[in-house]
Amino acid sequence: MQQFSFDMIWESFTKFDLPMIRIKDVIEMCLIAFAIYQLLKWIRGTRAWTLFKGMIIIFIVFFLASVLKLHTILWVFRNTINVGIIALVIVFQPELRSALEQLGRRDFVSTFMIFDDDNKERITLQSIEELIKAINQMSKYKTGALIVIEREVGLGEYERTGIPIHADISSELLINIFEHNTPLHDGAVIIRHNQIVAATCYLPLSDNMSLSKELGTRHRAAVGITEVSDSVVIIISEETGKISMAMGGNIIRNVDSDYLRNKLAYQKKTADIKKFKLWKGRQKDG
Repeated sequence: MQQFSFDMIWESFTKFDLPMIRIKDVIEMCLIAFAIYQLLKWIRGTRAWTLFKGMIIIFIVFFLASVLKLHTILWVFRNTINVGIIALVIVFQPELRSALEQLGRRDFVSTFMIFDDDNKERITLQSIEELIKAINQMSKYKTGALIVIEREVGLGEYERTGIPIHADISSELLINIFEHNTPLHDGAVIIRHNQIVAATCYLPLSDNMSLSKELGTRHRAAVGITEVSDSVVIIISEETGKISMAMGGNIIRNVDSDYLRNKLAYQKKTADIKKFKLWKGRQKDG
């Protein structure tokens, strides 16, 4: 019986035709990885992230069909791939245009500064109380208002339609923004974490024909933004001073401050639980 030796093992390895990795190959792989990271980071800040997750599910179905040799499903994929690519370009047209505009304005030095935005705290109880205080005051004096609270789906594309504020949430600031005949009163305010990030933002109007004909543009815009994102929207009617709340494409009318406080506190609690689970998962991975 032939005795194994180090030379024999080395000889068996040398029989494999391994590709030679050069420095430029490493640089190329790093650039591709960085480009994919930036693409995913950009998509996550828009409503395209939801569509992207749907594409991942379709890819998983295609992969399983390939493994299980489901010929009918594979035939459907093969015959719709070209149409699907064109459809994706049409669906993502606003996001693609926005991405190209950002590319032209981008500071490439800051691009390499990678920070995780997930560590920022969601809206706090103190901010919720400031919101409730402002809403009660504006409702009392029939000051029309449209306040959008961002959650998981980023609202960057709508934020860019308004005027940047980037100020801590305070009842006085919100009341001044929506005061009659002021430059910022028209449009929506977008809140991210514990900051008012922008005012006078334009929102998409809902095409839902089942909405009451009594609802004006402000209420339809509130429903519209919740149809394309998971945001929570608070609306104050300029005619009646009544408060409404929109979530998930639905609107709840004539709510009071206690209802708002409970709903916003529940949204905060849900976000905190998700964040805690994610943190625990990272700890285990580490």
